[in-house]
This record gives sequence, C-alpha cells and structure tokens, in this order.
Amino acid sequence: MKIAIMQPYFLPYLGYFQLLNAVKKFVVYDNIQYSKKGWINRNRILSNGVDSMFTIPLEKSSDYLDVNQRSISEQFIKVERDKILRRIRNEYKNAPSFESVMPLVERVFNYPELNLFEYIYYSIKEISNYLEITTQLQISSKINIDHNLKSQKKVLEICKALHAQEYINPIGGLELYSKKEFLDSGIKLMFMKTNSISYQQFNNEFLPNLSIIDVLMFNSKEEIQKMLQEYELI
Repeated sequence: MKIAIMQPYFLPYLGYFQLLNAVKKFVVYDNIQYSKKGWINRNRILSNGVDSMFTIPLEKSSDYLDVNQRSISEQFIKVERDKILRRIRNEYKNAPSFESVMPLVERVFNYPELNLFEYIYYSIKEISNYLEITTQLQISSKINIDHNLKSQKKVLEICKALHAQEYINPIGGLELYSKKEFLDSGIKLMFMKTNSISYQQFNNEFLPNLSIIDVLMFNSKEEIQKMLQEYELI
C-alpha cells in the first residue's frame, strides 16, 4: 500500500493534491505544532496579474499548541471571511470555470467550524470530492503509535501502523529522510517532483504554485485530473 503524510494546508497548491491522488491512504497531521511562518492558514491567489495573500486569522493563544488546538478568530467569521470571498469573486469572475467553482469555494469558506484543523480538513475533503479523488483520508492522532516521536521516526511508525509498502514524500524532503532506513523497515521511500505545469491566467504571465483556487478557476475538472498525473517519482 502507498501512503503519504502531510500537514493540513488551507486550499493548497496543485502539488498537494497530486500527492493525495497518488496514494491509497493520505494521513493529515492534526497533532503537529502550528507554525506562524508556515502555510497552514494562508495562501495566495491571482490579483491584477500578481500574487496576493489571504489569511485565516486565529484566536490568540500559545505558540506551542498543535493545529487541532487552535481556533479561528471570530473576526474571520464576522468580517474577514466575506472580504476574502469578495476578493476571490472580483479577481476570478471572468475566469472560464468561475460559475461552477465559486459555489465550491463558498461552501469551503462558509463551513461552520472554528477548530482550525477541522475547518481545513473539511476543505481538503471537499476539493478531493470535486476532483473525484478516491484516496482514503486519515487523521494522524487517531493512529495507534507513540505520538511523542518526531520527524522520520514518527513517519516510519505511521507507515508501519498502516502496513505501508511505499511512502511518497514531496521532493522538499529529499534531505530529511533516508531511503536506506525506510528500506530497512521494509518500506520503499520515493519523492514526488511535480512536472512543469502552466495554464492561461487571463492574459498575464503565468504565476505558478498559487492556491488550488486558481487552478480550479482556469481549468476544467478533466484538465485538472490530467494535471494530477504530471509528476515523477525519484
């Protein structure tokens, strides 16, 4: 069985869904420490030909809490959510797939949940369903392992618990994980490298690695399903 493990990201770039689509089981970390510098609750969309950030504001709390212990700010529900949705509507209203995709985006943003992990987890499920990805999603804290383990040791224990024969990681982890140590545990370690993918973004110079929102707005479901296969395993 092939598995992958990733942090939860809100409406992440295409490569996240390539990885999700490439495996039988996809584990989403909920009991991992939240990082302000990461991309868990923020992303980028196209705005007048350049990239523009949007962020889900969080309630103030300890910097040492896990993602599943963080809460979305009431300010987001009352004010910021509608502002972000207006930005998306304004920027993409003339995109070819706007009419079919905007209801999906609104459903994701309007999900009535304040727990950060549950909110993001719902968005991952909704985008996966739209793209007809059949991979089984699993929450890390529900897997019976020692959750005090870190980095490669924790990944290996999750792989063993799920009876994985192959583990696929994004290419960014090439220096973090040892193929030999995985193989010693009977697991083949592979790294996913996304091929060069571009598409028409109005009449602008192409900007890569924006939120999946951008990919959805400019491409049909069938075109995106082909893009999901555009990678190589190293």
